[in-house]
Amino acid sequence: MKSMNTNTPAESVDTNATAPEAQQPQAAAPAAPAPSAAPAQGLSARALLKQLQQEYPAFRDCLPLSIGIDKQLLARMPGLDKKVMRAALGIHTGSMRYLRAMEKAKTRHDLDGTAGAEVPEAHRLHAKEQLQQRFKKEAERKKAERDAAQEEENNRKRQEKLQALASKFAKN
Repeated sequence: MKSMNTNTPAESVDTNATAPEAQQPQAAAPAAPAPSAAPAQGLSARALLKQLQQEYPAFRDCLPLSIGIDKQLLARMPGLDKKVMRAALGIHTGSMRYLRAMEKAKTRHDLDGTAGAEVPEAHRLHAKEQLQQRFKKEAERKKAERDAAQEEENNRKRQEKLQALASKFAKN
């Protein structure tokens, strides 16, 4: 919807332009809808995902999506940019909430939330492995932060001791 609002001011500028200038914006006008459509969808996969979450129960409730959900989306949203849609689906299906739902899921769901095909065990295991990898990576990151903080504290204490020794021997 934002792209429509973006196009409207551009079109109003074109209609208000003088005849010689109107030819230049007309050349820019075909270029303007494409970039304005791309930013609205490219603006983000995240913006598209929010829209999908508002419109479709399967996204809102973070249900396991049916295979071929991209085709369903394209059928319902014909002007949808495939790259933006794939990015939005990637964000959604890579989220912790979705992976947790997939780990325990028995059935997949279409856009309206209607149950469909069964979730294969391999897909549940894949979701579980993804979660384990994330937890492991997060634990390693936190451990590295703790180790770095401990090392910094040890260096600070060492410097204090050196300062104390230096000041002690400097007096004598």
